[in-house]
Amino acid sequence: MTKRSKAGENFVLFPLGRKRFALCAEQVSELSRPREHGEEEQQTFPHTTRFLTGVLLRRNQIVPVADIAPALIGPEVPERKFYLIVHLSDRSKVTRAAVPVTGECELAEAERLPANGKLPPYVSGLLSLNDEIVEVLDLERLMAAEVRA
Repeated sequence: MTKRSKAGENFVLFPLGRKRFALCAEQVSELSRPREHGEEEQQTFPHTTRFLTGVLLRRNQIVPVADIAPALIGPEVPERKFYLIVHLSDRSKVTRAAVPVTGECELAEAERLPANGKLPPYVSGLLSLNDEIVEVLDLERLMAAEVRA
């Protein structure tokens, strides 16, 4: 379902528990279920970054899994049922990551409102959708903040 406004950008809205967040639609390439088309489940390994929880084999490529839910909504996160496959700019090269989400996603066209000063630096704006305010995430900033922490 697509929601439209007069002058807006396209966003993918995704749930993490009871709260929804948004990413610019250009950043998202697909929504997939674990083990779709016979591909492997998430493989875990020792690491030093809280967000990096493992890797997936997706379309014959190794894709890191970036679980951002605990940082955004806390440690009590429901089971993630889907992966958003996203593009991340890493300086001059583009990388992909799988972001686990708790439910189905929605495409929305909306005007991005500026984020107020009380929000974390990884919130690049807000969307006002009916009676819900949705934070637009800057994944690169969120991931960089984790690396610096």
